[in-house]
Amino acid sequence: MEIVLHVEKHNYHKVREVLLKDPVISLASITFREAKALTGKDGYYCVISGIEEQCKKAMEAAKDLAKEVEKEEKDKVINKIKEEEEAAKKGFGAIIG
Repeated sequence: MEIVLHVEKHNYHKVREVLLKDPVISLASITFREAKALTGKDGYYCVISGIEEQCKKAMEAAKDLAKEVEKEEKDKVINKIKEEEEAAKKGFGAIIG
């Protein structure tokens, strides 16, 4: 399961702390990216990939600090992050040889 949260700049550190300090949520894959680079919006995106329990708990923990992103925007954010990761892997592979 994957969820995407949009976090305002002033809430970034709070959201990061809440998600990464929780023993259940922190076991999920949690990625933060600056929103400007992905969609031109202000703030940050947080992509959480994990089991349903982790994602639901993350939504509950961040409900007052972040907003869930859905549909086209969610797909765009996930695809851009995956493209960045693939490009990084290719670049690293070229260095290693």
